Amino acid sequence: MEAFNARDVPRFTSLTAPGFEWLPSMIAVEGQSFGGPEGVAVYFEMLAGAWSYFHVSAERYLQRDGLVLLLGRLEGRGLTSGATVDSALGMAFDVRDGAITRIRGYLDHDEALVAVGLAEQA
Repeated sequence: MEAFNARDVPRFTSLTAPGFEWLPSMIAVEGQSFGGPEGVAVYFEMLAGAWSYFHVSAERYLQRDGLVLLLGRLEGRGLTSGATVDSALGMAFDVRDGAITRIRGYLDHDEALVAVGLAEQA
């Protein structure tokens, strides 16, 4: 999360596996996916172009083999509008051999828990 919040593309992508895919939760990019180091760079550029402030904080982590689920919050302020966002956020990190293969984002903790099959651990 430190690399994400710093928009540090090299550091962030060093944590990912070949074929990495990112499916974010933000409405502006919902339905889009971003792959590999180039996709991470594009996604971070899109954030910088839309938000004067954008930060993800973790409240707790749940895990099982091959998956880490972050349940937390995202806070942001629109670059041109100044509108603020404070929303629940779930980020599912699929992991293989110590590297992130995919990230899926959810703007609802319950939806994230159900989607990854961890609702019973909530």
